[in-house]
Amino acid sequence: MTSSTKFSTKNIEDFFMKFAILESKKSLKSGDVPVGAIIVKDNKIISRAHNQIEKKGDSTAHAELLAIQKAIKKLGYKHLLDCTLYVTLEPCAMCAGAIVLARIPRVVFGATDPKTGACGSLYNIVNDKRLNHRCEVISGVLEDECSKLLKDFFKKLRK
Repeated sequence: MTSSTKFSTKNIEDFFMKFAILESKKSLKSGDVPVGAIIVKDNKIISRAHNQIEKKGDSTAHAELLAIQKAIKKLGYKHLLDCTLYVTLEPCAMCAGAIVLARIPRVVFGATDPKTGACGSLYNIVNDKRLNHRCEVISGVLEDECSKLLKDFFKKLRK
């Protein structure tokens, strides 16, 4: 890529979501729901994580929380200002709360989660005016690919 290469916002979102999808596939090795998350700052991935709930026996080991913890450690600061979180599935209430607390200004996700989604589907914690931080949310990025991973996982689990 040369310095004159132009990317539309959609291309950038697709580009980084592909890394989150690759990360989500790592969850499958331990029988975890395939969710992957990356955090980007200045167009560089600063952290990546995947669900490890089954692997760690920890119900809070969601991809988003693990990625946030890694990014905070890397940057040495509790707030992830000027960062974007890319995640294959809409964050739940716990993860949305962590996004607000970490002051992440932008969240990009693939598949919506009508049962537990807290970035617009069931709840909208990241844009609740009663809280001291809100963030831009972009949904549906590579949604078909993200949804297929989840559907295939649950179909295999039911067999």
